[in-house]
Amino acid sequence: MRQALDETDRRIAAALVAAPRASWREVARCLDLSERTVVRRVAPLYADGTLRATVVRNPARFPHVIPMALRIRCRPNKIRQVAGALARRTDTVWVDILGGGDEISTVFFLDGPDARNTLLLRDLPATDAVGSWTSHTLLRVFPTAFRWTAGLLSAEELARLEPGPAPPQPSPAPPASAVSAGIDTALVTALTEDGRATYSDLARRAGTTALTARRRLDALVRGHVLRLATEIDLALLGAHAEALLWIAVRPGALQETAQTLSVHPQVRFCAATTGPANLVVAVAAADLGALYALLTDSVGALEGISAIDTTPLLATVKRTGLIRHSSAAPGPL
Repeated sequence: MRQALDETDRRIAAALVAAPRASWREVARCLDLSERTVVRRVAPLYADGTLRATVVRNPARFPHVIPMALRIRCRPNKIRQVAGALARRTDTVWVDILGGGDEISTVFFLDGPDARNTLLLRDLPATDAVGSWTSHTLLRVFPTAFRWTAGLLSAEELARLEPGPAPPQPSPAPPASAVSAGIDTALVTALTEDGRATYSDLARRAGTTALTARRRLDALVRGHVLRLATEIDLALLGAHAEALLWIAVRPGALQETAQTLSVHPQVRFCAATTGPANLVVAVAAADLGALYALLTDSVGALEGISAIDTTPLLATVKRTGLIRHSSAAPGPL
């Protein structure tokens, strides 16, 4: 995994964060580079794990899934052990160590009420290193924040990566079937492991044709069932100040506030939640000065906000369902 990237590598990586399955030709056209340059630059980044591609489910499209954000207080000398145990769970999406080194923030996609109750009533109470926690159900995720590019791409370049119009569909549309559901499940599994798997590989995993695999993936992405994602250490793109903002917003202003923040260029994630802080926002800024400017100029200008708790990220253990290299220490949970 790289410790630094040059300007060209950073711009290629930013394009792939914005469009995780963009072809090398599309990336080259976006950045005004040759396709050969893109291939030569990007292949080693995937090979050494600097870039990793995956997909994340949209819990709103899976009625049985309960999405929750937890703030977990731990003994500081055990926090990496607890964070590592959380990261190894298949139902965690994000795991970050926050603040003064005694708090973990994690996002769970829990498989129904039984899984939620087992976590909150059995697993966490049984973990000696855990002192307390608060849980927040994610009510709505605002997806426009996922176009974050660290400011490395212009609006014109970003527009070049926008998908084209949807291909024409037969009329009437064929009804969903057990066959298509089985194909979709296989596609999700394969793409979680490798978000840039070829359509031939996806077809082999799903037991179908490459054309069907392509059409089903296109339908899943355009229908917001799946979100394509590229995982990278954001410091490599110049973002050295990450934080979570737990914001209390007047209910009547929640929708407008969330939509405004979700399109801010330094916002990576934005979701309405239950609890006294009814909006959680993940931000990535170049440095502490840029983070301060975001808080005072952008967040502070929103009239519906009554309180804000800013918690800096000290370390990321898991992001978009992928464990960071050498991040997860052994330990039960």
